[in-house]
Amino acid sequence: MRVIKNGMVLIGQEVLHRDILFDEEKIIQIDEHIQCEEAEVIDASGLTVLPGLVDVHVHLREPGYTQKETIHTGTLAAAHGGFTTIFCMPNVIPYPDDVETIKEYLHRIEKEAVVRVYPYACITTEEASKEVVDMKAIKENFCIRWFSDDGVGVATAEVMHEAMEKAKANDCMIVAHTEDMKYRKPGACVHDSQVNRDRGWLGIPSACESSQLIRDLALTQEVGNRYHACHISAKESVEALKAYKEKGADVTGEVTAHHLLLEDIDVEGPNWKMNPPLRAHEDRMALIRGLEDGSLDMIANDHAPHTEQEKNKPMNQAPFGIVSLETSFPLLYTEFVKKQERWTLGQLVYWMSEAPAKRFGIEGIGKIREGYRPDFVLVDLEHETTIDKTQFLSKGSNTPFNGWKVFGAIKETIVSSKTVWKG
Repeated sequence: MRVIKNGMVLIGQEVLHRDILFDEEKIIQIDEHIQCEEAEVIDASGLTVLPGLVDVHVHLREPGYTQKETIHTGTLAAAHGGFTTIFCMPNVIPYPDDVETIKEYLHRIEKEAVVRVYPYACITTEEASKEVVDMKAIKENFCIRWFSDDGVGVATAEVMHEAMEKAKANDCMIVAHTEDMKYRKPGACVHDSQVNRDRGWLGIPSACESSQLIRDLALTQEVGNRYHACHISAKESVEALKAYKEKGADVTGEVTAHHLLLEDIDVEGPNWKMNPPLRAHEDRMALIRGLEDGSLDMIANDHAPHTEQEKNKPMNQAPFGIVSLETSFPLLYTEFVKKQERWTLGQLVYWMSEAPAKRFGIEGIGKIREGYRPDFVLVDLEHETTIDKTQFLSKGSNTPFNGWKVFGAIKETIVSSKTVWKG
């Protein structure tokens, strides 16, 4: 057994002075003073104890792209950033689209991961938008109930409709990257706005995302399945999600830290290049308001590591994506809780822990409560630090936030009572 003592603890929306007693399976007791002589003491003096964060959108790159990231390095990065549970995207090689491949994939995860990892299976074979996978067999064999073709959109309404029917029949969720490629010309790399046209860059319009999202939302309402939209970036997408929620569709959406913090005007080069791209000021404001009014439901990372050599290519040739697991909490805490005082600590942590856990049906995580799993993050909220990409545990260092001053440094991460990272 272990006991966390002398810290402030986020319980719901309140930060209280509490001790926490736990074993390998659950939180046993939360009280002002706990005496347990046989328990190992974790001294949290000067720190705030949060529930382990949950990220439903992470690219671990293994198998297939281990030069960018591995399961081990990616989950170390998650622990360094305060994430105790992550969901890994299926655009790896071989694709996790059948029972035999997923069996080997899960074996790798069990062997290499230092945090809790739930893998997605593909919606279609090899993410080719042609043949819907055998969701029934995958769920029955592995209890995987989340399906995504992240990295690409499902190209046709007919295939998506079939996927949604199968998902509903098997009580699974479709988790969709929406991107209609007829809107994206070769070499397009940023938001389609005047500021980027003036820089000589070819843009990706918001309709590239929102048109396919609106298609999917209409299908979801028709079929009655559960649906989650990845990395929302455009105001039109926020409006569509809100409208279909009001119609009763079972839909949710996520937003990334970088889309909450940056805009098209901030783009300086390939480390600001991601898909969907950083959009205009009015889009960013719509994302912030969307979280606040419930149009959007949670914050995810879309952690997308690449090698330095890849990111050093010209803007139109460099790959999309940035690393974000190790920076998102301090960045968001600094900007929206400490500086703007727009959100409370409890709100931010809810969007990064309880909300994703609840939507994805993972019981016993996402908040600090007796009987819940012993997943904790010990954070220093008082002292300023500097983001230094050379200190990342991820193999990727492709970040636009290097050198930013932040509060909210993660000091210790505990998963199922075990310390998996300590600063």
